[in-house]
Amino acid sequence: MEAIKKLEELEREVKNLRGLVLFERDDVLEKKLISLRGMGKLKVSEEELEGAIEEAKKSLFTSENVVRD
Repeated sequence: MEAIKKLEELEREVKNLRGLVLFERDDVLEKKLISLRGMGKLKVSEEELEGAIEEAKKSLFTSENVVRD
């Protein structure tokens, strides 16, 4: 009886994994790059956005070896 339960569980897992693989292959859900800067311009002024980006860069990249644009 325990072996049958385990087999059914494994079959469900395989079915779920197959669905996940097919889901990842779906061209409709292709991953695309988006511009957060462009989205931010819709909400705040460009100067405020640039200031916030620079502040975020400074807090994330505190090392002197980082090249900033």
